[in-house]
Amino acid sequence: MAASATLHCLTGCAIGEIAGLMIGTAVGLSTGWTLVLAVGLAFVFGYFLSTLPLIRSGLGVGAALTVVLAADTLSIATMEAVDNAVMALIPGAMEAGLVNPVFWIGMMIALAVAFVAAYPVNRYLLQRGKGHALTHEYHGVVNATGVRRFIPSISTGALAGVIVAFMLGGLVVSVADEVGGDDAGGRGGHATSMR
Repeated sequence: MAASATLHCLTGCAIGEIAGLMIGTAVGLSTGWTLVLAVGLAFVFGYFLSTLPLIRSGLGVGAALTVVLAADTLSIATMEAVDNAVMALIPGAMEAGLVNPVFWIGMMIALAVAFVAAYPVNRYLLQRGKGHALTHEYHGVVNATGVRRFIPSISTGALAGVIVAFMLGGLVVSVADEVGGDDAGGRGGHATSMR
């Protein structure tokens, strides 16, 4: 249960962080503001993914958010602190653009370390009936009615698979850009390959 809860939080954090980094880079925000945006979106997506099954089970939005805030805040905060600390320690990872293998490899390492750090937090909370234990009574509702039946029921494993595929895709694109920029003598659009 602790591994599943940690993976669930990690998925929301990864989606939010990558979205924040993409947006911050695209609009030209400074590293600091991009980091603030990425962390903020990590919390938003983490809470959002945890709220959906609760709403599907019949809870109102306010009640679902109350449960999720109590269940996920410590886990997400732990992940974000560790993830960003690891990214800061990897040389060049924070300054690397999205089309840079250092960013994608750094992000994979940081998220893996964040998972390891948050797992004991989630285990501790579950053993005391807190954290994701607060949400378990609402999971598994099969007969959602009305508009609630349109809320997707996506397994944590499926979400994690999408994140892994996205991360590997980002890595492949960044490596292809590096190789393409070097092979074309700088015509591949990679500024650092022009000397």
